[in-house]
Amino acid sequence: MAQHALVATAHGTRDPDGPVVLEHLLDEVRRHLPDVPVRIAYVDVIEPMLDEVLAELPGTPVVVPMFLASGYHVRVDVPEAVAATGHVAVVTPALGPDDAVVAAVADRLREAARGELPDAVVLAAAGSSDNDALAEVEVAATKLAAVLRRDVVAGYITTAAPTVAEAVASLRSAGFQRVGVASYLLAPGLFLRRLDDVGADVVAPPIGVHPAVVDLIVTRYREAAAGR
Repeated sequence: MAQHALVATAHGTRDPDGPVVLEHLLDEVRRHLPDVPVRIAYVDVIEPMLDEVLAELPGTPVVVPMFLASGYHVRVDVPEAVAATGHVAVVTPALGPDDAVVAAVADRLREAARGELPDAVVLAAAGSSDNDALAEVEVAATKLAAVLRRDVVAGYITTAAPTVAEAVASLRSAGFQRVGVASYLLAPGLFLRRLDDVGADVVAPPIGVHPAVVDLIVTRYREAAAGR
């Protein structure tokens, strides 16, 4: 029996490194699912677009939104793209704020800090006008604080407040000497470059290819393909 295709769906970026990192991530997913067709699709900025990819696939594809919060793209763009094809597809929850994502974010910060964790941390997220998405980022910040055993506050790169720079300054005003930024981003792009000058002592890279995230994508797929 033919396997359901897995369609990993991301926002899209003009930064050429972004799609490369996502393809490397999906190569690891393919290694865990050797008999499953795995495709990448985007909802904005670059092609291939989600509706185009879904239109090419037979059966009932499984769409895994590669987003770290369930904002407009997850709630509106993804379902609309599925509906536009006239075909049936199963859409899984977004990746964040799952514990696996938080663990990966913590690992990237530890690596960037070279064993000397900062005194307090800003979780730098893309930002959204959707209050539910912002609430999910706050959940991720709370989880990260428990993992790192540090004070963690959310800061936003665009749209929402406080900005990352404001959050860094606030922690310094509260008396924290060494402030770090944990990137709540999956891959490189414009948002990552905006973290270059936020006043932090250490800025972690995006999650990129991480075993915990690979396992999460595989689990999302398997549960959806099994009808759970």
